[in-house]
Amino acid sequence: MSARRRILVTSALPYANGSLHFGHVIEVVQTDVWVRFQRARGHECYYCCADDTHGTPIMLKAQQEGVAPEALIARINAEHQRDYAGFLISFDRFHSTHSDENRRLVGDFYARLEKNDHIAKRTIEQYYDEAKGMFLPDRYIKGTCPRCAAVDQYGDACENCGATYAPADLKDPRSVLSGTAPVKRNSEHYFFKLGRFEQFLRAWTATGVDDAVRAKLDEWFATGLQDWDISRDAPYFGFEIPDAPGKYFYVWLDAPMGYMASFQALCADRPELRFDDFWAAEAAGRTELYHFIGKDITYFHTLFWPAVLKGAGFRVPDAVFVHGFLTVDGAKMSKSRGTFINARTYLDHLDPEHLRYHFAAKLGPGVEDIDLNLADFVARVNSDLVGKFVNIGSRAIPFITKRFGGALLPPEPAGAAARAAAAESIAECYEQRRFSEAVRLVMAEADRINAFVDQHKPWDLAKRAGSDAELQRVCSETVHGFHALAVWLAPILPRTAERIARELFGLERAFRWDDLGTAPTRVAPYQHLLTRIETAKVDAMVEASKDNLQPSAVPAAAPSAGLAPECSIDDFQKVDLRVARIAKAEHVEGADKLLKLTLDLGELGTRTVFAGIKAAYDPAALEGRLTVMVANLAPRKMKFGTSEGMVLAAGPGGRDLYLLSPDSGVKAGMKVK
Repeated sequence: MSARRRILVTSALPYANGSLHFGHVIEVVQTDVWVRFQRARGHECYYCCADDTHGTPIMLKAQQEGVAPEALIARINAEHQRDYAGFLISFDRFHSTHSDENRRLVGDFYARLEKNDHIAKRTIEQYYDEAKGMFLPDRYIKGTCPRCAAVDQYGDACENCGATYAPADLKDPRSVLSGTAPVKRNSEHYFFKLGRFEQFLRAWTATGVDDAVRAKLDEWFATGLQDWDISRDAPYFGFEIPDAPGKYFYVWLDAPMGYMASFQALCADRPELRFDDFWAAEAAGRTELYHFIGKDITYFHTLFWPAVLKGAGFRVPDAVFVHGFLTVDGAKMSKSRGTFINARTYLDHLDPEHLRYHFAAKLGPGVEDIDLNLADFVARVNSDLVGKFVNIGSRAIPFITKRFGGALLPPEPAGAAARAAAAESIAECYEQRRFSEAVRLVMAEADRINAFVDQHKPWDLAKRAGSDAELQRVCSETVHGFHALAVWLAPILPRTAERIARELFGLERAFRWDDLGTAPTRVAPYQHLLTRIETAKVDAMVEASKDNLQPSAVPAAAPSAGLAPECSIDDFQKVDLRVARIAKAEHVEGADKLLKLTLDLGELGTRTVFAGIKAAYDPAALEGRLTVMVANLAPRKMKFGTSEGMVLAAGPGGRDLYLLSPDSGVKAGMKVK
């Protein structure tokens, strides 16, 4: 075994405006398996994380709920910690970016960067939502990508081609808060001079990321690294920039500092730990630092963050490990299909170790997307964990405890050699995050052991006079194999493996990797360890994850004046309401009341609708706005053309008409339920 290493590991910070879902879980499982392996090998390995708590979405959600942002993030933090614990994630510290530690850190970073001439100030044109009375963050502006012309893209980066740009570069911009076209206003902003770090970043990425990520970074290098806007205007929930009233640090500046703040809080609880041992510039080479992230935040973690660390005089990560997106049953997670599954919904129905195992069996070191097929999930867990792994213990241990008082014979040389060779390969796979290959090797060894049992048939030996010695030999060898399997699977199945260590092999601790070199001499009576997954429980989880399409039950009441006749839910569901983006609005020659609207419905294409809203709206103000339309209304031939639907509005008519506007976050084509 190599010399004892000192390692600090982080995973991406979940945003504190909602519940954890499978996309969060797969990342922390990947990280946790690697961390537990390092600890099992005897290394000093710390795992820190935190909630990402700043930014406009937090502020708006708190306003929507009628609570202070601090109350919102405290509630979400407690929920996140509870659900991570449910999945057996072994954080040493789970903190918050809205903490005293982080406030001090971002102030210190800013002072260092300013002292080293890495900060610039200049006046820029910035989009402003006149309807909402606020400057718009990048992600609250959408439009057409200036590079590939993909529609409905965010104001900072295109999800279609990966291009990054300034919000002002977007074509046909619109506010996702109001649906209106934003206007430009001048504002003084603060910038980090990212471009001056290009040479350093090129050298760091040569070893700090894998080939696929490096190729993407080369594309960004080729287009040039621009100064990074690190400030936002009030109203904004975050840390105010010193000596700059009304200006706040952009969330992506202080968010990764949450890794440091979390570790700093851990150091305060453990006096033997020193912050500088892991974060000071001179710590590089003596300690190790790794970040696990998803590929959607690669730009921030592999360009901005290392450059900011370097510019402020801190050490940079040894590597950033990037994983792909998660799909469920071959498609993007969907609420309507019940495959946008929250962590808590899963935990309410199924065993967390089952999902940990299935994710590990899918995960590799690269950025390829990972699919969770629910039928395969059931089949794999039932076959591998129940049919192979714990079945080995149940096949041999009862013979040992009932016939031989729990005494085990020493392992046979051939079996011990095979396990030693397998252990070396499995350890290498864990180290390199090739978890799917590690699982394959473990299950191959499980197959070998089960074949050994089938060949020697201990159930027959137990019935045959004079076969006790052979029975004890066969079952002892089987139990030694089971012991090795438990040690190998401990990073993935920590709870089950610890039960095996304590209840069956009499240890007063969890397994360590070096337990492979010490053969157990006794085993206690077998205990039930894992249960098969019932398909009905998976179906119940999916059903619980679906949007509730039924109305809440309310007491019957007399119709109010002016209400239309009562209809059933079946009648209502015949109406297909969709979010539509007004791609074009124009006057209709010869029409007193009509505007001609071209509505973008995303994947459903475009529709032409004639709407009687001319007195209430100027066509130019409508373009880019989101609204709601009846998408399955029979086409109606009119004097000026065919109307292919109807937009929804409220008000008595004339100038007093108000188009419906959906909330932020929706996309063209989404169904309104």
